[in-house]
Order: sequence, then C-alpha cells, then structure tokens
Amino acid sequence: MSEEKRVNLYGRIFIKGHILAKTGLHIGGSPAGLAIGSVDNPVIRDPLTNQPYIPGSSLRGKMRSLWEKAHGRKQNWPIGKGVNIHICEKLDDYNDCPVCPIYGVPGQLDASSPTRLTVRDVFMDEESAKQLRKQAQTDMPYTEVKWEAAIDRVTSAATPRQIERVPAGTKFSDFEMVFSVYEEKDLARFLDVLEAMQLLEDDYLGGSGSRGSGKIVFEGVAISARATRSKDGYGKEIIDCPASGSVSDLLDKKTEILTWLEEKIKIAKD
Repeated sequence: MSEEKRVNLYGRIFIKGHILAKTGLHIGGSPAGLAIGSVDNPVIRDPLTNQPYIPGSSLRGKMRSLWEKAHGRKQNWPIGKGVNIHICEKLDDYNDCPVCPIYGVPGQLDASSPTRLTVRDVFMDEESAKQLRKQAQTDMPYTEVKWEAAIDRVTSAATPRQIERVPAGTKFSDFEMVFSVYEEKDLARFLDVLEAMQLLEDDYLGGSGSRGSGKIVFEGVAISARATRSKDGYGKEIIDCPASGSVSDLLDKKTEILTWLEEKIKIAKD
C-alpha cells in the first residue's frame, strides 16, 4: 500500500496594511456594457460601489511573476495565448523550488500541494473615495482618462488611445495576505513574500507600467500570526509581531521576524 498523504496546518501568518498609488493605476476591467463614448481601456470596478479596486489575483500574479524572474525560473507552463509561467511538474523539483510551494501548482500534477499564499481583494480607502467624489477634477467617477499615442515607426503616424487610471495619491486600505504554514521550511519561505512585495514596489502593478502607470507602495505593513496547535486551540489568539512599518523596514528585521515566527508557530517533528 502507498503511504497515506497527510497535510498538517501548523498556523497562519497575516500581512496587513495599505497600498498607495504613487502614479496613476490601471488594472483593466471588462469593456462589456460600456456606453458609446466611454473610455477604450476601463479599470475594474466594484459593482456595488462603482469604485475601482485592486484584485487579489493581480497582486499575487505580479508578485509571482517577479519572483520567478528574480530566480530565473523557466516559463514552461502556458496559461493563455502567449503567456507562460513557471510550474514544477516533478515533486523533487517542487521541494527545492523558491516559487511553486508559495504560489502553487495545478492540482493534477504529482507535485501538487496546498498553496501557501492567499491574497485578498483590496478596496478603495473611504477618505480617498470621498476626496475623488467631492474635490478632485476627474474625467469619470473616481478616475482620470489619460490620452496616449501609438507611433508608427515608419510613417510616424500617431494613433490616439485612451486609458482609464485611478489618480496618483489614491489609497487602497486594509490589504490582507495570508500565508499558511504546513512545514518548517514555510517559516523561511514567508520572508520570500516580503521580498516579492519589495520587487513589486520597484516595478509596477497593472497596465502601462513602462509608460508611467502602476507605481505603488505598501504602507503601515504589520505582521501577525495564529497557531493552530496552541493550548487554546485554533482561532483563540492572533499575536502581533513587534516589527512593522514599510516593506524595507521589515526586510531589515528578517532575522528577528523569523525567530519570532519560530517561537509562535511550533512545528511538530513527526
């Protein structure tokens, strides 16, 4: 008989804070149903409030992409037309991979295992929404329209296009990332999430990044943890990490954070 597969959840680590758009932010939504005369490239909006938001999938996908590039991983798995990501198909490769244990692999593969990182959608801060409604000179509700031009390299003919953006200075409040701990190595892997967040700050989120859009910064970042095997049982206590601030501040304290996690989330040696 084959050995029975077990999955042990030892705890969860939470990253919370805010996201500030330092330049205009464009995360595309569906153009279906837009009225005649509306913008060519709309942003994604919450259907209940009509406010733009940041999908967790956009944050997580960009962090994964940058982490793959940082480690030079082969883009071997197609997920769309002309779009590939890195996926470990063999268990031996998976165990030593800096990407797949954190961000996951398709369930049908031998290397399949629970994904560590969950990223929630992030919604517009109430104060930012109020300012955009009442004070800002916006082209559309909560957004600006930026005109760009594609230039023909031979004829120099310009083709104008529009892009909808959330204005620079807008804050998105209360982002949350949840990192599940299944084995001892996951405690060190958690620090890789902070590294990926810094890579994202240095890069861009959403579209038109090479043309000025998408620079963001994480603010007021705080870490907390909840152990599943405490004497009180799961769900009784969330413990705040003493380290907080910017992503850079946290990376300066990686050793202290790892020591703190090892104290708070106990991994069974079975």
